[in-house]
Amino acid sequence: MGGEQLVPLESGAIKSSTSAVLAQDRLLPLSASLAGLFPEGGLRRGSTVVIGRGASPGMTSLAMALLSGPCAGGSWCAVVGAPDVGLVAAGQLGIDLGRLAFVPSPGPQWATVTAALLEGFDVVLLQATGQVGYSDARKLEARARERGSVLAVMGDGWPGSAAVRLGIVAGRWWGLEDGCGHLWGREVEVVASGKGAASRQQRARIWFGRPKVEPGARKLELVAGGADEVPTSIGIAG
Repeated sequence: MGGEQLVPLESGAIKSSTSAVLAQDRLLPLSASLAGLFPEGGLRRGSTVVIGRGASPGMTSLAMALLSGPCAGGSWCAVVGAPDVGLVAAGQLGIDLGRLAFVPSPGPQWATVTAALLEGFDVVLLQATGQVGYSDARKLEARARERGSVLAVMGDGWPGSAAVRLGIVAGRWWGLEDGCGHLWGREVEVVASGKGAASRQQRARIWFGRPKVEPGARKLELVAGGADEVPTSIGIAG
């Protein structure tokens, strides 16, 4: 039986055990810093997530951080578009490069390439070239639902329906003291909003770089607006 446990033959116990297993199978793991931004603590299979820039740079790093959890958990991930993503940087963010496929320049066939990858990969990160039509967005979201994959999108103006939208609203660099030194890390504040269980806005501080200091030791510099001036729907840009 390979270490499996037999469930007592009681209908209630069988139903409870089956539900728990199915619920676990429907979720892909996230890094600890991102898990609190999602209502179930993980990426739900069949869902669409939009990663936006918000008011502060760091969209690509945030997208790579999103992939790091599933990769570490044994999932296969793919990136379509996003030619500026560096493999070294991706590895430093905890991504298992052996489980990551890149299609950096899909050209005008980006929708076809993404749809094909959703057939076999657990998470597909897309940065579309040009304007995304409503029809293409709906078809890709439907493909993700059918195949139990996660469609993650970087880019401006995604016209589809996202379960969760992420955006960086504040950030500060670490390493430069009194105008000298080397940049070695960045702390950002991320806001998540969405629909259904994710409709209540969530915030988290995320650290990119070498953890030489405790993130959060100093107040973040808000790039735009005050702490309560974050839109429910976060605009995204490439």
